[in-house]
Amino acid sequence: MTEQQLAERLQPIFEHLHQNPEESWNEVETTAYLVKLLQEEGLHPQTFENMTGLYVDIGKGTPKVGFRTDIDALWQEVDGTFRANHSCGHDGHMTVALGAILLLKELEPTLSGAIRIIFQPAEEKAQGAKLLVEKGVVDSLQFLFGAHVRPLIELQDGTYAPALHHGAAKLFSGKINGMEAHGARPEQGVNAIEVAAALIDGLKRIWISPAESASIKMTQIQAGGTSTNIIPGSATFSIDARAQTNETMEALTNGFEKVVKAVGTLYGISIDYQVDAHIAAAQVDDTAKDIMKQAIIDVAGNEKCAPEVVTPGGEDFHFYTYSKSQLQTTMLGIGCGVTPGLHHPKMTFNQKRLPTGAKIIAQALVIALQQAEGRVDS
Repeated sequence: MTEQQLAERLQPIFEHLHQNPEESWNEVETTAYLVKLLQEEGLHPQTFENMTGLYVDIGKGTPKVGFRTDIDALWQEVDGTFRANHSCGHDGHMTVALGAILLLKELEPTLSGAIRIIFQPAEEKAQGAKLLVEKGVVDSLQFLFGAHVRPLIELQDGTYAPALHHGAAKLFSGKINGMEAHGARPEQGVNAIEVAAALIDGLKRIWISPAESASIKMTQIQAGGTSTNIIPGSATFSIDARAQTNETMEALTNGFEKVVKAVGTLYGISIDYQVDAHIAAAQVDDTAKDIMKQAIIDVAGNEKCAPEVVTPGGEDFHFYTYSKSQLQTTMLGIGCGVTPGLHHPKMTFNQKRLPTGAKIIAQALVIALQQAEGRVDS
């Protein structure tokens, strides 16, 4: 199949996915559409009883290499109305995955083993990868690849990076359990707003080496009612933590826990909290990265192979390696002129780069499969 023929096959697929976005855990029609496409290709997609998403194997035997794409959309305001919106490029990622499947289907008689393509739900909630790990979807894999469209500020249009070094993120929510009092008698209560202020001050005092990229800050605080003469006894809050490495995120988490304990002791109250989302930082494998680099050169040429990208954004993909250390992973960066930027409600990108991305992923999977099968035979 030529790249032009592939582009013609993929264009209506992309348009359908783009025009029918579904938010995390509600990708019901998206899953059904993908299943139908794959079945029409003579494949046997596997779905889940209690969640959206699916996976499909191409070739014979137990799959040792795989590619994962995300399938959910963001929920955001677009032209004054809140709705699901593919402003993070997942419609493009699914299109790349389907393009790779079409190419691999042609190569199936020559494949030395099986390849698994995973369509993961709930990437935007940082929850999908965890559940697929629990379901054993990646247990047999040695190599796992991903892909993500990139903004112009990170990657020139028409170039491709063999690795994306995303940072780690952790989102906390909590409740301050103080005590209400009359505004004229503040000493009889524990002001939850003052406790929150102490938390904010404590977060600023968490020491992280200046050589490391990291931040932790309170992003939400709700306290009090309509009466302004009452000392608020309770408050809810949210904390956003970011770090470029998992080690730095662990240090931030330890610091946060110490701050919560110290402030609670200072005011003689309890402060409850939970982790709402945990996005692991990238742990790029050198061998996987080299395979992806070779695939880029094979398909697009050496001049289109860009350096690795370090980005502060987070990606649920990296939870696979975080949970399964034996996995060798990397993500392909697709330079396609994303503008104005990821998560912008009017985000657009150069769709002509998707067929090339599909060819690169297919080539990387073939190379990885040959290497994985060779290691087993030896």
